[in-house]
Amino acid sequence: MRRLFFFPILFLILVFEGVALKLLPEKIVNANLLIVPHWVFIFLVLIALFYDKAETYFAVLYAVVFGLLVDIVYTGVLGVYMFTYPVSIYVIQLLKNVFHTNLYTSILMTSIGLIITEAVIHFVYLAVAITDMPWTDHLFYRLIPTLFANLFLLILIYPLFKNLLIRWSLSSK
Repeated sequence: MRRLFFFPILFLILVFEGVALKLLPEKIVNANLLIVPHWVFIFLVLIALFYDKAETYFAVLYAVVFGLLVDIVYTGVLGVYMFTYPVSIYVIQLLKNVFHTNLYTSILMTSIGLIITEAVIHFVYLAVAITDMPWTDHLFYRLIPTLFANLFLLILIYPLFKNLLIRWSLSSK
C-alpha cells in the first residue's frame, strides 16, 4: 500500500524539476554548461535501492510511467526517457545485489545510472538529428556538470528518504 505514495511524490519532483535551473546561481546558468536535472531518476534510484526487494520491480514500473511523463512535459521526442529510465533502473536493480547499499554505493549506482541515461539520450538525439554535439563536447559540457549537480541532490535527499523507504519496504510485507 505504501508504494501508492510514490506517485504523488514523484509527480511533485517532476514538477519541481522544471524550475530546477531557476534555483542555480546565475553564474552557472549563463556558462556554457548544460545541466539537466534528473530528480525523478534520483528518487527512482532510491526506490530501487531501499524499497524494492530482489523479486519486486516497482522502481522499473515507475520509471516507465514517469519517463513517459518527462518525455511529454520536457522533451520533443516521445519514448527516450521512457526507455532509458527503466533500463538504467533495471541495471541498478541488478547491481544492488552485488553491493551493500549505503551512501557510497548509492552515489556509485546513481552515477552509473546517470551515465547510462545520458549516453543513451545523446545517442538517440544524434540518431534523430536533434543534436549534432560531438561526444567529447557532450561529456564536458553536459554529462559531467549534470552528473555533479544530480549527485549533489542525491547527497541532500539521501538522509531524508533512506530510512523512510526502508521502513515502508519492511511494512509492506
